[in-house]
Amino acid sequence: MLLDGQVAIVTGGGRGIGRAIARKFAAEGAAVALAARSDNELREAVAEIRNAGGRAVAVPADLARETDCDKIVKAARDAFGAIHILVNNAGIYGPVRMIEAIAPRDWDEVLAINLRAPYLLCRLVLPEMYQRKSGSILNISSVAAKAAFPMNGPYTASKAGLLGLTRTLAAEAAPAGVRVNAICPGPVTETRMSQELTRAFADYFHSAGDEVLNRMLENILQRRPQTAEEVASAALFLASDQASAITGQTLNVDGGMAFC
Repeated sequence: MLLDGQVAIVTGGGRGIGRAIARKFAAEGAAVALAARSDNELREAVAEIRNAGGRAVAVPADLARETDCDKIVKAARDAFGAIHILVNNAGIYGPVRMIEAIAPRDWDEVLAINLRAPYLLCRLVLPEMYQRKSGSILNISSVAAKAAFPMNGPYTASKAGLLGLTRTLAAEAAPAGVRVNAICPGPVTETRMSQELTRAFADYFHSAGDEVLNRMLENILQRRPQTAEEVASAALFLASDQASAITGQTLNVDGGMAFC
């Protein structure tokens, strides 16, 4: 198994991409600590992993709170003894508005969850990884960080910032044997965020949701959305020793939507 004996934290693990990553990591031998705000979804995800023979623990937490980030790391260590992998996946989209219509408090909330929380969690797990001289951090960004889309200012800023954080951490951590990479998914239409976003854009442009989605898919070479399972497969590769020579990189899992 690719992650046998490893312990992973996966934020936003209750549903969508995070849940798919946690499930795939557990199937490959990792013990997984799943963190998210929704207690019910977390418990369902943990039950799914345990019923399949895996090891998992649920950590209800609000990533916008520094104390909750501390709680996540402590819970993972209490349950499994160490942390080998951190997946910063939790994120919110925020208001679907033009920049001038976005309230500062809404901007701050998106940045707190999407960018500040990964920083907080990294600073908590890196000392252990440095001491052990091994570890892998994976940041889930977005194709929005590489393209020009309207009405997603705080989301795009946070996800682009996450790519910058990835490169800086990779440069700092490489001498100590720790790898840091990122994934930029395209539209994963099975997720709640994607579905809510499609509805919000449809309302704004006074069009049908299918029309908005089809327009987006026209810009993808494969002419289809991506799946949470496809993103999870990429995450497994980057977190495992199969990617032992890869650090500071961003992998687009977008069907051919962005080329940088």
